[in-house]
Amino acid sequence: MARRRVAKKREIIPDPKYKDKLVVKFLNSLMLDGKKSLAETIFYDAMDLIALKVNEDPLTVFKKAIDNTKPTLEVKSRRVGGATYQVPVEVRYDRKQALAIRWLIASARGRSERTMMEKLANEFVDAANNRGVSIKKKEDVHRMAEANKAFAHYRW
Repeated sequence: MARRRVAKKREIIPDPKYKDKLVVKFLNSLMLDGKKSLAETIFYDAMDLIALKVNEDPLTVFKKAIDNTKPTLEVKSRRVGGATYQVPVEVRYDRKQALAIRWLIASARGRSERTMMEKLANEFVDAANNRGVSIKKKEDVHRMAEANKAFAHYRW
């Protein structure tokens, strides 16, 4: 944590196709080794696949998947008198978004489809319908927070 000043938030330029900042954040997380054009190709092809599979706007499916995956509570370790407690805390909006994006990408990479486009498209559709690995991850985090509700008074 910085002692002198808080780091400035960089301004994000919306993507050219959907004019959305959330898409750019997702692309930056999806990107490996600085290959942004490849990440864009994968994402936009996945959105085209969603448009073919589901008779809905792919951007709304994507946003619904992100919203369904966002956690509201998580646990943080807090050391009190030699013992470490898992204390449930509410998640800030930026972190909610970041965790949702991270979980969606990780669960898409873990799927068994052939190409990353198919994996990503199917994970978006599953998350939008409240099923899939990323939703299970969110529920596990919530269950952990619920189980440790007794230690909520250690919140700082």
